[in-house]
Order: sequence, then C-alpha cells, then structure tokens
Amino acid sequence: MATLETHRRRAPEERPTQILDAAFHEFGERGLAGARLDDIAKRAQVAKGTIYLYFPHKEALFREMVHTTIVAALAEAEASLADRPSEPAEAKLRRLGTGWWAFLSTDRVQVLQRLVSLELGQFPDLMHFYADEVIARGRRLVSGVIAGGVARGEFREVDPQIAARMFSSIWMTHSTWCARREFFKTLGSNEQVLDEMLEFYLFALRP
Repeated sequence: MATLETHRRRAPEERPTQILDAAFHEFGERGLAGARLDDIAKRAQVAKGTIYLYFPHKEALFREMVHTTIVAALAEAEASLADRPSEPAEAKLRRLGTGWWAFLSTDRVQVLQRLVSLELGQFPDLMHFYADEVIARGRRLVSGVIAGGVARGEFREVDPQIAARMFSSIWMTHSTWCARREFFKTLGSNEQVLDEMLEFYLFALRP
C-alpha cells in the first residue's frame, strides 16, 4: 500500500489532480461551507501546505473544479458545433441535448449541481464566477443555435435567450430528479427521459 511519503514524492504535475479528486469527495460529503482543507489534504495524502502551492483557499478549488468539468465541456461543445456549421439547428440541439444529458449524470457534475443550488448563494464571488463562466456561456451557445434556426426558418419566431433558458432548466431539473430515483419512482429510464425532453422541446420550436 502506498504510504504518505510515496504520495508526496509523486511528480508535481500530478498533485493538482490528486487534490481535485479529494476536493470532489469532501465537497460532495460536507458541502462547500463544511469542507476543510485539512480533510482534503488528508484524503489526497499530501501535506496541507502542498494544497496552498496550487490553491490558496477553498474558493480557488471550487473554481478549478468547475473549470475542469463544466467549462471544459462547454469548450468541447463549442468546438463540436463549429466543426459542422451547415448542420441543421434541430440536429445541433439533439447533439447538445444528448451530450449534456450524459454529462449531467456524472458524479462530479452532480456534486457541483448540489453545491450551486444549495450553497453558492452564500458565496457571492463564486456565484458571479459561475454565472459568467457557466450560465452565460452555456446560454450563448444554445441561443446561438436557436437564433440560427429561426433565421433559416427551421424554428418559429422565438426569443433565443428565453428559449435557451428553457432548454437549460428542463435538462437541469430532470437530471436532479433522475439522480434521486428513490424519490421519483415514476420516471422512465434515462434514455426515455432524454427522448421525452428532446421531443417536447423541439416540438415547441418547430414552425
């Protein structure tokens, strides 16, 4: 079994990943306010001082958690859409919705969703950061697809910003329910829920 000293001797470039892995576990179990850097260091099997070399406080850890998951996924989605400029808007939304649905079900994103919905209001700087880096960027991505569909006559005349907000709210709400199936027993499988959301949403946009 690896000892604490073995973990400390790992290559420096591996340490941020070690620390982030531990942070996801600690934040998931104790929340943003309750998690302590001491416990994160213990779980990562590094000295507490090592954390400060990369992350000066919990807020910096949270920002990096968001950057390495949601922001990275948004960048990937932007690149994917840019690679297919002539793809119909409905096909783009189907790809976005399918990819986002799979992503929302991952353990790390579920942790971030709980932190955002339950605690981020207590941290105004982090709320502003999340609003700018995630919510606004995601809305620009979806609203751009919808605006293009409206301009080409694929979709009816709608406000792209409002339609993008509806897209986000449907996916986020259902992912929360599906993550707690013990309380929502009437839900179908993840595939059925995805199909229902896509058909409901796209029907609302078609001329």
